[in-house]
Amino acid sequence: MPPDAPLTALLKRDRALTAAALAALFLLAWAYLIHLSRAMDGMAGMDGTDAGRGATMGDMAAPLATAWGSADFILMFLMWAVMMAAMMLPSAAPMLLTFAAVNRRRRESSGPYVPTAVFLSGYLLVWCGFSLAATLAQWGLHTAALLSPMLSLAGVSPVVGGLLLAAAGIFQWTPLKHACLRHCRTPLGFLTADWQEGGRGALRMGLRHGAYCLGCWALMALLFVLGVMNLLWIMALSALVLAEKALPGGFWIGRLAGLGLLAWGLWLISAAIMTRGA
Repeated sequence: MPPDAPLTALLKRDRALTAAALAALFLLAWAYLIHLSRAMDGMAGMDGTDAGRGATMGDMAAPLATAWGSADFILMFLMWAVMMAAMMLPSAAPMLLTFAAVNRRRRESSGPYVPTAVFLSGYLLVWCGFSLAATLAQWGLHTAALLSPMLSLAGVSPVVGGLLLAAAGIFQWTPLKHACLRHCRTPLGFLTADWQEGGRGALRMGLRHGAYCLGCWALMALLFVLGVMNLLWIMALSALVLAEKALPGGFWIGRLAGLGLLAWGLWLISAAIMTRGA
């Protein structure tokens, strides 16, 4: 048996192994979110009052009556990082599987072998950066008392929430969003044009792919309007991101969603203005 036979056999199964690893990470992320949901709901109901029973994990996800400490900040960052992994890994799967296939062919042609995990690490590092920015934004909104007990902007300032919805809807139609989406919908084209050898090259490619995927940042920011850690909205936004990246009519799915967000935002703003004028 050739000395590299075990590695060759492993590379032939790399797509299945990569898919299994992504599925495991996805399930672990969602298991954590569901566990957090149940834990927070249980804590909210411990007082036995109607208010306690009506609370959600959003009520417990941050100290509402006190300033954040370092531990609170770390926990919020972890929450955001896991949320981003749960939301973005499905839409990143085509790029990661394509990277694994290209990597295998290059290895069979005596090229250097680089684990797909290196590429994935670069991708996740970008979203960790986004999670840090989101945590800082949540800290600022909490300090300014702009978040409701549900950790929603709309509950305290519907005008600000409406503006964010409208801005996200408009962003869905911008050339920047279109360029990011075009990149994410053509993984083979990206890898062919931007391939870099070695572990550092794979990490840089992962970082660059993650930077393109940040074109979804406006949709992620909507969690501040819809409720941070609202599992139903997390699933809905994740499905939208996957649909616009993977389905044949993805470009128009994203644009139609943008029109819906714009209309929703304008409705919130107009309703708030009418309420104040009444």
